Amino acid sequence: MIGIARERQRVVKNLLSRFIMVKASGNRILAESLKAYGVDHFFNVPMIIPPGIKELTAIGVKSVVTHSEKAAAYMADGYARESGRVGVCASQAIGAANLAAGLVDALMAKSPVLAITGGSTPDTRERNFYQEYDQRSIYAGVSKFSARVEKAQRLPDLLPQAFRVATTGTPGPVHLELGGYWGASLTEEIESSMPPEPRYGSCPAVRPAAPPDDVRKAAAAMRQAKRPIIVCGSGIRASRAQAALVDFARRASIPVASSLDAKAVMPESDPLSIGVVGDYSRDTANIAVSQADFVLFVGSTTGGMVTRQWSVPTPGVPAVQIDIDPRELGRNYPLIVGLLGDPAMVLDQLSAELTGPIGQPEWLQHIAALREQWTQLAAEHEHSTVSPIRPERLCRMLSDSLPDGALVAVDTGHSAGWAARNIYLDRPGQSLIRAAGSLGWAYPASLGAKCANPDRPVVCFTGDGAFYYHMAEMETAVRYGINTVTVVNDNHGFNQERPLWDESPALEKNWKFGGVDLAAVAQTFGVKAWRVDHASEFESAFKVALETNSPTLIDVRTDPSALVPIPWQKP
Repeated sequence: MIGIARERQRVVKNLLSRFIMVKASGNRILAESLKAYGVDHFFNVPMIIPPGIKELTAIGVKSVVTHSEKAAAYMADGYARESGRVGVCASQAIGAANLAAGLVDALMAKSPVLAITGGSTPDTRERNFYQEYDQRSIYAGVSKFSARVEKAQRLPDLLPQAFRVATTGTPGPVHLELGGYWGASLTEEIESSMPPEPRYGSCPAVRPAAPPDDVRKAAAAMRQAKRPIIVCGSGIRASRAQAALVDFARRASIPVASSLDAKAVMPESDPLSIGVVGDYSRDTANIAVSQADFVLFVGSTTGGMVTRQWSVPTPGVPAVQIDIDPRELGRNYPLIVGLLGDPAMVLDQLSAELTGPIGQPEWLQHIAALREQWTQLAAEHEHSTVSPIRPERLCRMLSDSLPDGALVAVDTGHSAGWAARNIYLDRPGQSLIRAAGSLGWAYPASLGAKCANPDRPVVCFTGDGAFYYHMAEMETAVRYGINTVTVVNDNHGFNQERPLWDESPALEKNWKFGGVDLAAVAQTFGVKAWRVDHASEFESAFKVALETNSPTLIDVRTDPSALVPIPWQKP
C-alpha cells in the first residue's frame, strides 16, 4: 500500500507540473485534473465528451458505460462511499434529469459525487434546440454547488471549486454543466494557470477542531452521567473516524448505538456495541438508548429514521452533539453544548479531556444483559431450517460466511430492516454501506464500490423488488469484469407493502410478482448464478461465488409472509 501511495504522489506531482500556463484542450485539462484528484473511474451514459473520454482512457482513468444515468450516479456514489474519493458520473444534456435523480441518495447520505452534464449554449438557449432544457432548477435541489462551464476557459476555476465544495464541511454532490449537449465546449484550447488541489479529492479534506471551552463543557457534563450512550451516524464514515470512535468509546467505557449507515463502526462482538437504533433497529438498542441519562451524538443528523421519529432517545435527555455542519447542532434535540468540528478530531479532543471511564458499572452490566436478550430473541428465526427460508436465517448465514474485509452494500426497505437486525459484522475490516432511501441503489452502488477497491470482497444484499430496478447493470458488470457477489432476498414481491392490501386476492398484484427465476435471468447476462431453496444450500453456493473470478448472483427463495417487526418504542 505504501508503494501505491508513493506512485500516486509521483503521478500527481508530474501532472501538476504540467498545469503552469500550458495550452491544451478543455478535455485534456479535465482528464489530467480528474487524475490529479485521485479519480480513476468515470461512470457515464453516452454520449458525453467523447474526446474527453479518450483523454481519460489514455492516462489510465477507466470509463464505465452504464445502461442508465441513474445507475451511473449510484455507481459513483458507491465508489465515493467506499473510497472517500470523489465519485464522478456524467451524461449528455437530455439525460441530466435522470442523473440528477440518482444524486438524491448521495445528497441524503452526504456522499461526495461530481455530476457532469452536457447543456445549453448562449447561441442555442431559448430556441427549442433539440434535447435542450434548463437544468439549473433541477440541480439546485440535489447538489451543494452547480455551475455552468459555458467556455472551456472557466473549467480551471470551476472544477477545483466543485471539488472543494464536495469534500469540505458536510460532503455532498456537486454539478457542472458543460456548454453543448455533449460538452463540446471542452474542445476549445485554453491556457490554465490554476492547477488542481489534490487535497480536495477526498474526504475529509479539512479536519477542524472544536473550541477548547466547548470541549471542556461537554466533558464536564459527561462526567456527571450514570448511564451514558453514544449514537453515531454517517458522519463517522465521511470523517473516516471509525478508529477514533472505537478508541474513545473504549477509553470512556461508553456503549455505542449506531444508525445503519454506521453499522460495524464498532465490531458487534464488542461488549460496548448495542446495535442499530431507530426505525431500522434491534429492539434492545432502542431500549438502551431510551434508558440513557446522557447521549453523545457523533456524526448523526438526529433525523427521524435514527431516532424513531424523535422518540428514541427520550426528548429532553441531556445531550452533546458533534458535527462538522453547524446547521445540525441542536436541530432536533436540545444540547448542553454543540461541538462544531470534524468527528475524528473532536473525539480525540474529548478523549484527552476525559482521561478515563465515565458512568456506573451497573450500566455496562445492563448493556450486557440487553445484548444477551437480543441473542435469545433472534435465535428462533436465525437458526430456522424451514423452507421457504426465513430472511433472518439468510442474514445469519450471510454473516457467518462473510470473509475478513468484506463490504456489504444494502438496499433500503426490508433489506435494510433485516440487515440492521440480523447481519453481524465482527471480522476485521468488515463494513457496510446502505441506501439512504432510494430503492434499487444497492446493486449499482456495489459495482461502484468494487471499482474503488477491486481487491476487496464486495457483497450486495438486496431484495427482488429492488434488484429489478437496475438488473440490466449485470451486463455492465460482465463487460468490465466487476466481480461482486449479489445475494437476493427473493420473496416474489414488495412484501413490505403486503399488509396495505388486506391479503385480498383482487389486490395482490399491487405487491406480488410472478415467479421469475432470477438465477436463470442472471445466467443469460453471463453472470454465474445459483438458486437456493433450502438453508443447507447457501453456504456452499456463497463460498463458490466468492471464489469465482466473475460477477455472481445467489437467488435465495425466502418466506413472503415474513415481515420486519415493528421497532420497539417507549410506551
